[in-house]
Amino acid sequence: MDDQACPRCKTTKYRNPSLKLMVNICGHALCESCVDLLFLKGSGSCPDCNVPLRRSNFRVQLFEDSMVEKEIDIRKRVLKDFNKKEEDFATLREYNDYLEEIETIIFNLVNNIDIVATNKRIEQYKKDNKEVIMKNKAKIGREELELEEILEIEKQMEELRRAEMLKMEEEAKKQKIREKEALIDELMFAEGDAKDILNTFAETVANKQAEIVPVLPKVTQFSTGVKFTRGSGQQPVPLIEEGPLYRYEPPEIPDRCGPDPPSIQEIVHNGYLQHVRAENETEKAGGYSATLPCLRALQDALSGLYHAS
Repeated sequence: MDDQACPRCKTTKYRNPSLKLMVNICGHALCESCVDLLFLKGSGSCPDCNVPLRRSNFRVQLFEDSMVEKEIDIRKRVLKDFNKKEEDFATLREYNDYLEEIETIIFNLVNNIDIVATNKRIEQYKKDNKEVIMKNKAKIGREELELEEILEIEKQMEELRRAEMLKMEEEAKKQKIREKEALIDELMFAEGDAKDILNTFAETVANKQAEIVPVLPKVTQFSTGVKFTRGSGQQPVPLIEEGPLYRYEPPEIPDRCGPDPPSIQEIVHNGYLQHVRAENETEKAGGYSATLPCLRALQDALSGLYHAS
């Protein structure tokens, strides 16, 4: 990242570690100082491509390649209107064609190919599908609201757990203070040996720490909102007992009513494979051999030759 530099003032990340490169919809990067200088009135043109830009649309560059930033910005803008789902189409082929059309539009805008025709294509689509676009935007808004509610619930549960832990830690500190005060009183007023009193105190504290089990608020669902099923009274999934391992046994071939076919060795050495297509490398890797279909063909040809009605 040290070789990053502003294309206008040539300031590098190495010379100015606090350098921030910013990008706009055109994808060309400028440092923060150049943005403040060129867009002092709130708007201006890009020094590289002369595209009119607004100061408010600049954002910090996250990726090293500024073209990635441009593609992300264009993709967000296009997908706001091209927001149809798979259930909006009659067939999967139509949905795939729709996705391919979106990628073509994004590719053209990113690489400056037929910009005018592509923008006209987008405007025509927005006119023809205005109601569907509005309906899907409302649906996406409801889904985002539900997601925000789930995140808020998770945040509240996390705060409850944190508060419970702080409460337990505070209670443990107070308990230690009370135990120390009790130990001091016993050492001051008891008539026994101080060493025995300290040993007894250490054993008591160790036993209490072993008995303390932290109790946290019970969580009954995943972060996605799906409730736990284990321990909720539902029947567990039955375990499947594994049987013996598979052992290959050659099939029993009934009486063919015909002469016996040649063996694999005879097929290989007696020229049966001269008129059979040899297996390629892919088929050979999968375990296929040209001798198998040849043997099956001979078995079928010789079967039933001795049969008499």
